[in-house]
Amino acid sequence: MKIVVLDGHVLNPGDLSWDGLAKLGELVVYDRTPSELVVERATGADILISNKVVLGAAELAALPDLRYLGVQATGVNIIDLEAARERGIVVTNVPAYSTASVAQHVFALILELTRGVGRHAELVRNGAWTNCPDFAFWETPQVELVGKILGIVGFGDIGRAVARIASAFDMRVLVHTRTPDSTVSAEVSFVSLEELLAKADIVSLHCPLSPQTEKLINAERLELMKGSAYLINTGRGPLVDESALATALHRGEIAGAGLDVLVKEPPTADNPLFNAPNCFITPHLAWATLAARQRLMDTVVANVRAFLAGEPQNLVEKP
Repeated sequence: MKIVVLDGHVLNPGDLSWDGLAKLGELVVYDRTPSELVVERATGADILISNKVVLGAAELAALPDLRYLGVQATGVNIIDLEAARERGIVVTNVPAYSTASVAQHVFALILELTRGVGRHAELVRNGAWTNCPDFAFWETPQVELVGKILGIVGFGDIGRAVARIASAFDMRVLVHTRTPDSTVSAEVSFVSLEELLAKADIVSLHCPLSPQTEKLINAERLELMKGSAYLINTGRGPLVDESALATALHRGEIAGAGLDVLVKEPPTADNPLFNAPNCFITPHLAWATLAARQRLMDTVVANVRAFLAGEPQNLVEKP
């Protein structure tokens, strides 16, 4: 049984172990695989593991031995699911491994935007406090979260975790989702997207990317937001029209943005958000705590083991 990992570096840059997979077959791990080498490296593999390497119909057609595709992530947009189904290839993913880590990162971005911890620590390091005539100073508005409205767009596992943290901060929570849940705490109110954008002090995106949600936050919807509001995106980059967001930030139409995902990753140097005021961008690391990556690794191994036992789990069906 040959197992090939096409892009293992981000999951395991050296602080985890591949031993769990190695015990299940002949294992080959590549840190990264460019598109032109996918078929060459995957040829002969019974089991293929990928995170961001695209496996479309052409690649799958060139791999007649392939029986199983394991995605090292929750999203499976890298796989042509219809082509996999036609070829009888089992596809699995890893749900919910990063919920706590992503929710934590949402509030790391919120707290940076509202309190400027990193910015002020850098000012102190550069001597600004030493040279200050007063015992205290601040260069950005200091915003208290108690009583503020957090608008959550999408209410899966991560959206719910973010809502729980918001409640601990004594924030009010508005949610927009296709499937309102009547069992959720009365502290959460389900509203239209337009009402959420108009009322929220902070908008956090947690909906899946689809043709319907691409550029969900565009110029028109940014105009609905308060001038004092912040936008957070730890979901998918294409949920936001980056040019429209950059324009809104330059014009002061919203107060700031915290983003962990962009439309193109890695981004090009001319991304309009790089020069936008009060825009904090982190390099798609919300999911990447050691604890979350260990859960991801454990589930990747468990998925392969279940497949080999004839009882596949975390199956992904064609939408």
